[in-house]
Amino acid sequence: MNFSLTTTEPVNSLALIIFAKKPLPGAVKTRLSPPLTPEKAADLYSCMIQDTLGMALTLSGVTPFIFFQDDSGAADYFEDLAPEVISFPQSGKDLGLRMRDAFAVILKRGFAKVAIIGTDSPDLPPEYIFEAYTLLEYEHTDVVFGPSGDGGYYLLAMKMVWEELFRGLPWSSAGLLAASVETAKDLCLGASFLPVWHDIDTEADLHRAELLDEKNPANKTRAFIISERQPDSRHSSDM
Repeated sequence: MNFSLTTTEPVNSLALIIFAKKPLPGAVKTRLSPPLTPEKAADLYSCMIQDTLGMALTLSGVTPFIFFQDDSGAADYFEDLAPEVISFPQSGKDLGLRMRDAFAVILKRGFAKVAIIGTDSPDLPPEYIFEAYTLLEYEHTDVVFGPSGDGGYYLLAMKMVWEELFRGLPWSSAGLLAASVETAKDLCLGASFLPVWHDIDTEADLHRAELLDEKNPANKTRAFIISERQPDSRHSSDM
């Protein structure tokens, strides 16, 4: 296994946490079944994981970490997929507590600025991640949100753990961002915002023109979606 709780002096001051799951049929991208079969939805999610990790590994001066849902075989899966990236099992009863634990683990390792993303936005522009770190340099900025079009957020960045931002919030709902911002206000925290971006969660998301653009860096995700659109493809579906 390649996870470690050892506290060491980081080479870089910037860290990127990636939350991910092992791509098991019926357990990932369930809102895409239909039009995709559970097996095809898992294949798509596998592409999204690989594109997200590929992007993360290109970020100069940023150390990526994987925090995986602790399903059977998940540790081996991510070690095989990205042996160069340290990975940890997620810990906590809900998404908020799992995120809080991940931030605490990485901040304890000595990183000064930490951002967290999932794998639902494989075409996320790398410059948005760098912008989050830049915003954290300002004294008045305590937390950075990357708003997603569905009312949640695709990125959260902080310099320390603010417990209240991880408790009692409507996780995985359209009200998450608004509730998080309100909590930050109650705590008198300075919040900054990145441009709005999007997730791949529904059938409509699969038809987003940007995903098919050759300039889209999510090559594996784009190739999968294009293959699904081919009427004679082995991957054909009702998309």
